[in-house]
Amino acid sequence: MKPSHIEHIGLAVRNLEESIRYWEDVFGLQCYRVEEVADQKVRTAFFKIGDTKIELLESMDAEGPVARFIEKKGEGVHHIAFAVDNINKALRDAEEKGIDLIDAAPRPGAEGLQIAFLHPKSTHGVLTELCSKSADEK
Repeated sequence: MKPSHIEHIGLAVRNLEESIRYWEDVFGLQCYRVEEVADQKVRTAFFKIGDTKIELLESMDAEGPVARFIEKKGEGVHHIAFAVDNINKALRDAEEKGIDLIDAAPRPGAEGLQIAFLHPKSTHGVLTELCSKSADEK
């Protein structure tokens, strides 16, 4: 597996609208997309900084993974996402190297990407997301 770049950094937030205002007012960034990802129980907002994005994540469910994260650790960095050409191959490579997978197969994520997460227990405490434009290549 060789990522091409950091796709985005995911930040868990309690209030999406307040957080959007912060990034726009303090840094002068423009939120270019707000999207609901129902299967992950989140609303997301995106900002672009060079080739990297900041993704804000607000839980839509008090029992959802982002809500549980905030309950345990507070708002802040939730995950780092790497762009890969072939997400299925990247998952196989990670598993062959002993990395525990949260997602054994890619699933739809925000912005039409295919995503899969690696478990932080085997990534030195960092929730790591892999992203690809498609999951066609097996």
